[in-house]
Amino acid sequence: MREDRVSGKVCPREFFSVSDQVSYLEPSQMNALEESFRKWKDSARRMDSVRARTRLWLVFQLVRHTGARLGEILSLDDAEAFDAKGPFVRLGKEDRVREVPLPEEFFAELAAFLESPMGCGLHGELFRVDPGYFRRICYERGKECGLSKDLVCPKSLRNTRAVEMLRSGVPITIVKEVLGQSSLDLTANFQQFSPGDVQSIVRTAYEAMRRRTSARNSFLGHVIEVDTDQVMAQVVLETRSNLKICAVITLDSLRNLKIQPGSPVVATVKAPLVNVLRRAEQISGSARNRLEAQIIRVTDTPVLTEVLGRLSDGTDVCALISALSARDLALQPGDEVEFWFKAMSVVLNTVQL
Repeated sequence: MREDRVSGKVCPREFFSVSDQVSYLEPSQMNALEESFRKWKDSARRMDSVRARTRLWLVFQLVRHTGARLGEILSLDDAEAFDAKGPFVRLGKEDRVREVPLPEEFFAELAAFLESPMGCGLHGELFRVDPGYFRRICYERGKECGLSKDLVCPKSLRNTRAVEMLRSGVPITIVKEVLGQSSLDLTANFQQFSPGDVQSIVRTAYEAMRRRTSARNSFLGHVIEVDTDQVMAQVVLETRSNLKICAVITLDSLRNLKIQPGSPVVATVKAPLVNVLRRAEQISGSARNRLEAQIIRVTDTPVLTEVLGRLSDGTDVCALISALSARDLALQPGDEVEFWFKAMSVVLNTVQL
């Protein structure tokens, strides 16, 4: 019999609602804003325009990924703020200094710009840009993707980062410290941590988030249906965006994990177990899970090809297919496709409440 596809536990803080009084961006909205900002940056032609737009893009990315106040970012000394040992930035002053993790891809982009001819002359002053002008650029990029000013202002970007961390399982008091806030009205559950604990938990949470991405495909939701026979159980979960994912596990696992309708779970699928078909193709198969997406990147190697797509709700889906299949499909960014995977390929991660 196959290995039971049930994995470890995830933090219950991933399952909560946000007050209507808090302005923040959902993943699909943030993806749209980032894409609009990136296209604006990449459309610059004159060298002075390229440098100016890149500086604003880097400021935007720092606010977006740290949740820091705009003033904190604009006062950063880029020669002193970044950790040479890893993708972290130091924010705050004196006894309130905090260390915040950054995505490795962005950290590499920032380092490359600082080492480039355009960035060398800006050392120590890279982020010294006019705050009013930065806000106006954010508003313009938001307008391009149908987002109001209150959703793309620095405060909303700050709130968005807080919501992302809470949904990733970072305790609310740690979120407070990372953002440099004295209070955060997203939950009433407060705890106390020493400064040393804060540093340790933030780094640990960052590494845990990186490890969780090894399956490449992750879907968070609640169980809406459970069907069983003598040996196996079929579990259907529904995400916040009403996406349904079907998994098949052993009946023993169902009982041990106490999975029932309403249970919060995370479903993960490894990229080699996902197939890709053009949406127009009419091909029958046994795969229960078929997700419509748009291709955003195709990375070729002599043996395997990585295909990255984005669902309508902003969720990314990744597949690893043979290079021969990829050549036959001739996939390009922007193509409409379906990602297929079988219910028995889905790993269920339970939440311990």
